[in-house]
Amino acid sequence: MSRRSLIHAPFIAILTAIALLAPPQARAADRANLEAFLEVTGFDVALESIKQSASDAPEMLGMSPNDFGHDWARVTKQVFDTDTMHDMAIDILSETLSDELLGHAAGFYASPLGQKLVQLENASHMAEDSAAQRAEGAELLAEARAEGNGRAEMFERMADAIDTEDQSVRAVQEIMVRFLMAASYAGVLDYEIDEGSLRAVIRNQEDEMRADMTEAGLANAAYTYRDLTLEELETYTEALEAPEMQEVYELMNAIQYEIMANRFEVLAARMAEMHPGEEL
Repeated sequence: MSRRSLIHAPFIAILTAIALLAPPQARAADRANLEAFLEVTGFDVALESIKQSASDAPEMLGMSPNDFGHDWARVTKQVFDTDTMHDMAIDILSETLSDELLGHAAGFYASPLGQKLVQLENASHMAEDSAAQRAEGAELLAEARAEGNGRAEMFERMADAIDTEDQSVRAVQEIMVRFLMAASYAGVLDYEIDEGSLRAVIRNQEDEMRADMTEAGLANAAYTYRDLTLEELETYTEALEAPEMQEVYELMNAIQYEIMANRFEVLAARMAEMHPGEEL
């Protein structure tokens, strides 16, 4: 990006802090082990699903993909290239993930229940009809709450375990700021955005955003884990509540959000080159 770097997000601070806390010998993780870690935990598929978020970019600008011509699909595929995002994740993990945490998470996800969970989560990540998935998830969540069978409470515990201190809300806010500011700098918009004013507007919408994201997350859990027994849900929840697993999830969330923000910034620059009816 020209003018200045926007890499000042909270998740960069999180990644840096984790790296500094880890002992030096734990930071040089073996690449082969990291590749296996991505696969066994399903994190590689979660990264691949980031490209589906590209469809949200024009809407954030008050536009539609048609405003950027018939080359939109090709450009977004290039920007959200799976190999690129994969390599970014490996590079960050090699500096931040200790052998102890890697072994803890990989050990759980390599178990029969862990692999069952990965299959369910991978399928959910890559589902093509997300609207239908959200609707079914909302229905399942409502049923669980009405029946009082303990499933809704378990989903809430799971959500608290994997998203401590409002990390997801802060991350989404930062992604929006970084993307909108990058679009403004690139000339995608017909007007300039003041970053301070933008942050103020987003802060004013924070409570609504948090409520929407919380409910959406619970509905997604209800859909993704619809075939699990209550006992399996409880076992998974207790695993997520372990301090080691919470550290792993804090790190993986930070990496996923940083990659998403980075790709949206690159997309903003490419959007400035696109016009309806033109090939790049």
